[in-house]
Amino acid sequence: MRKSLIQAAKFTAFLAIGILLLWLAFRTVDFRGLAEGLKGADYSWLILSSFFGIVAYLSRARRWIILINPLGYNPSFANTFYALMSGYLANLALPRVGEITRCMALGKKEKIPADQLVGTVVVERTIDFISLLVIMMVLFFTSGSSIREYLNESVIFPLRDKIFSVFGSALIPWIIFFVLTGTSLFLIIRHRKQLRKIKLVSKLFDLAKGVINGLKTITNLKRNWEFIFHTIFIWLNYAMMTWVVVFCLESTSHLSFGNSIFILVIGGLAMSAPVQGGVGAFHYFVSRGIAFVEGVNIEDAMAYAILTHESQLVVVLILGAISFYMLYRKNKTKNNDPSGRMNTGT
Repeated sequence: MRKSLIQAAKFTAFLAIGILLLWLAFRTVDFRGLAEGLKGADYSWLILSSFFGIVAYLSRARRWIILINPLGYNPSFANTFYALMSGYLANLALPRVGEITRCMALGKKEKIPADQLVGTVVVERTIDFISLLVIMMVLFFTSGSSIREYLNESVIFPLRDKIFSVFGSALIPWIIFFVLTGTSLFLIIRHRKQLRKIKLVSKLFDLAKGVINGLKTITNLKRNWEFIFHTIFIWLNYAMMTWVVVFCLESTSHLSFGNSIFILVIGGLAMSAPVQGGVGAFHYFVSRGIAFVEGVNIEDAMAYAILTHESQLVVVLILGAISFYMLYRKNKTKNNDPSGRMNTGT
């Protein structure tokens, strides 16, 4: 009962944030102009955009398998893809809960410890975050001054000013973080035997051990180049998925592939906001970014944001629902290899 109340409270809080961001996104938009833009859009381009999105999801599933293999397991591609899409579907209810959901789903289906799968997801998300930062830095130093100005005014300077307003210096929060982390680790290591006697703490230790084992997979990859290929391939498909939508609207059809990289960066940052499916955050930052950099009117920029976000939302809803059904249906059948472990040939 208490857990259900907490989950409901989280859902309501995140939804409230999303509604607030939606209000901020649409408060200066002329709805008549927005409706005209959406009415005159060429929706056939959304099919191609959805195709690139699906290809990226398939590639992500394959990359996840590469991370799982060093643990001694070789899950089927179908089950891995179903678990991945089920996780994306769960994220529409509560942000980040999908990462746990997909680990539990795949772990139950393939008989893999879920805590170790969490470690592989941590690696995956870390790689994605680093990739986004690299793209952002390249964009910052190679793009036009208007894009750099937008990144400075909308991302970098606000973060810096926020830190300075709270701590007075950007170094102070880092010092506090390292001191607290170091002290906590010292106390945990020193008193680990006594802490092990507490049931909850013992479970947390076991979870941490599983996560660490999962993190170690990055150093034991047998197909490094395939992992790198899929990482690049995923982001290339994300960029193409973002770019082709500009041709839906005459007012944005002049935007280049390079412009789509900028949209991809701000869209990726917006999707990391603690709201269901990036609702509100994506619409606000992407529409303002396009309007700021390219001089597109806010109504057409918002139309682009709606077309991009909602088309991918539909893809996730459809594939997620199908995947959830397939995992549930297949769980009723017997698994020929209940251990799920790789065949070593011995």
